[in-house]
Amino acid sequence: MNADRFTQRLAADRARVDAFLEHVLEQHEPTAPRLEDAMRHALLVGGKRLRPLLVYLAGRALGASDDRLDAPAAAIELIHAYSLVHDDLPAMDDDDLRRGQPTVHRAFDEATAILAGDALQTLAFEVLARASHPRLPAMIVTLATAAGRNGMVGGQALDLAAVGGHPDVEALATMHAHKTGALIRAAVRLGGLSAVDEEDSRVAALDRYAEALGLAFQIHDDVLDVTGDTSTLGKASGADAARDKPTYPVLLGLDGARRRALELTDEALAALVPLGEAGSPLAQLARYMIERDH
Repeated sequence: MNADRFTQRLAADRARVDAFLEHVLEQHEPTAPRLEDAMRHALLVGGKRLRPLLVYLAGRALGASDDRLDAPAAAIELIHAYSLVHDDLPAMDDDDLRRGQPTVHRAFDEATAILAGDALQTLAFEVLARASHPRLPAMIVTLATAAGRNGMVGGQALDLAAVGGHPDVEALATMHAHKTGALIRAAVRLGGLSAVDEEDSRVAALDRYAEALGLAFQIHDDVLDVTGDTSTLGKASGADAARDKPTYPVLLGLDGARRRALELTDEALAALVPLGEAGSPLAQLARYMIERDH
């Protein structure tokens, strides 16, 4: 797929998941309008939708229809949105800007932000549980594990504990594999499980792809925090350094961090070999994820 066509495909998939998310939010009359507004602010204002894109591309690579991929794509984005709301809270990273807009606790208030995050998290499982997938139990376990203490939440705990500390590269990789990598792996796996059973060897190939890609993505994020600007990133640049957070540029230098991201991307691409030509869009997305400027 040439670059222009690929870009159009990504735009179409973003529009598709956005429409599905809008539909999900409109299904019920809001009980608490202010809470509903905060959820919309967190979910529908901007966002790259990288995790839903991974669901769509991984699922299609193994033969799933778009209709079957909508629910897991929406569910993974709902979990991601909830995590950002909570990460931005004063008790966590205390950020004022997200996706070029005031963070939810700034646009509303801290209590509403906590509740909006809670509601987005539970809505993710509602959306997925209502879908008619033959492998639904495995998909729910995939999402729950990635979002919980052995995944993203555990990674956030490691991140908070590391502030001001001096972990080595291995410890930093472990933290990122949980905080960021877990949802990326879950997105790819959810796409795969939408098409085939867990025992299919291509699911294992997708797992290897996602594991390498998740770390490459986070290393590139660390680099952008140093080299990017606030207007492009949509959030404050230099935030990691200001909080004395350990990052790959700190441990390896900028050039070393960039080299490591490229090495991991090569590992991700190599993992796609068993998928043949069907894996090409996933390869293109991997390159895009470490070439992006925000």
